[in-house]
Amino acid sequence: MAELRPDSANRHRTRVKIVECAARLLRAQGAGAVTTRAVAQAAGMQAPTIYRFFEDKEALLDAVAEHVFATYVAGKSLADPSGDPVADLRAGWDTHIGFGLANAALFGLFADPGRGARSAATTAGLDVLRARVHRVAAAGRLRVPERRAVELLHAAGTGTVLTLLSVPPEHRDPGLADAMYDAVMRAVLTDVPTLPADDATAAAVAFRAVAPDLTVLSDAERALLSEWLGRAGTGGDRGQRDA
Repeated sequence: MAELRPDSANRHRTRVKIVECAARLLRAQGAGAVTTRAVAQAAGMQAPTIYRFFEDKEALLDAVAEHVFATYVAGKSLADPSGDPVADLRAGWDTHIGFGLANAALFGLFADPGRGARSAATTAGLDVLRARVHRVAAAGRLRVPERRAVELLHAAGTGTVLTLLSVPPEHRDPGLADAMYDAVMRAVLTDVPTLPADDATAAAVAFRAVAPDLTVLSDAERALLSEWLGRAGTGGDRGQRDA
């Protein structure tokens, strides 16, 4: 990694300081508190300095959201998997719900489809979820295609956090997140690792998860096998063949 020149390093430090000060304001008081004047005062600089780094408040909020969420995702990525992929999936769910409730204003920013779609941190977070779901599939515990499971978990997690945040803390249903997770798991998990005779769809999903690692096959053979297994794993549903 190339070293930053002194002027570039100073500029980088100033930008980071601005973002961190804005993040503290966002956590403590919400997006409305993140004004140029307030951030500049918190950072100990003149307001015009902010505009040397960010075009407007929305650009600053984008940077704040990316900074905080990227730190959170990096922590998830570094977590060592256990020997139980289903338990790891549950742990990821609990962490996601906890992060959302602890960072209400930030989570609201990422719930905006426009902002989330252009976020590298959001993409990285989904990659972590996909990897965890893939491990469940490879263990023979997934009854639906991986893509369907990822989308169900992502939608359920986001919806649960937003629902809980819409209610004052003292009136929130403490069991809602658990009930939602259990409902999704009933839709996507088998009760036990499956054998071909037990559940053809789940077996196809599991086999497809490990097919890319079959080095005895050529690239073309692995691609063809994945296509066949994709059809078997969706019961011929064209809308899910590329899942």
